[in-house]
Amino acid sequence: MYEELVVIALGGNAIKQADEKGTTEEQFKKVDITAKQITRICKAGYLQVLTHGNGPQAGALLIQQEEAKDIVPPQTLACCGAMTQGQIGWMFQNRIGYHFLQQGLDYPVATMITQVVVDNDDPDFQNPSKPVGPFYTEEEAMALKNEKGYIVKEAKPGQEKGWRRVVPSPKPVDIYEKKAIKQLRSICQ
Repeated sequence: MYEELVVIALGGNAIKQADEKGTTEEQFKKVDITAKQITRICKAGYLQVLTHGNGPQAGALLIQQEEAKDIVPPQTLACCGAMTQGQIGWMFQNRIGYHFLQQGLDYPVATMITQVVVDNDDPDFQNPSKPVGPFYTEEEAMALKNEKGYIVKEAKPGQEKGWRRVVPSPKPVDIYEKKAIKQLRSICQ
């Protein structure tokens, strides 16, 4: 059925650009562009696994959680990560399914939320490096550091200019769902 496996990896910024608000409509437009290309690759006979980042989305959700803390209890970073994995997976599943239908492709499209195993001694717990959420000026970043306890760092060269909140992003050493992933792959071959 498929010639070979292709892994497509997207950063969260491919779905929500720094100059965008991050509305559902904006993100769906970015996802749709990618979904069209994924459909072309699938039509050429390649089995695909799509993996994506979620830094901007998780950061935005964390802000929503923090701002509403007096109304509803805020969720943890891990929970926000899972919620945005589901959100982005749903968007891709929707648009890829649509384009498959338009091209007459009868292939399954599924989203899997994954959990990784990490080393408790990973240095990123002590020196967080994963940017999440929007860009800030230095003044805004320092105010958030002082008022909310954010850990903030200046963006790396090549990124947009400004500061961002950073959170721990330890290196994955294993994936809990790897058995399910392997079973899904065997079904598709």
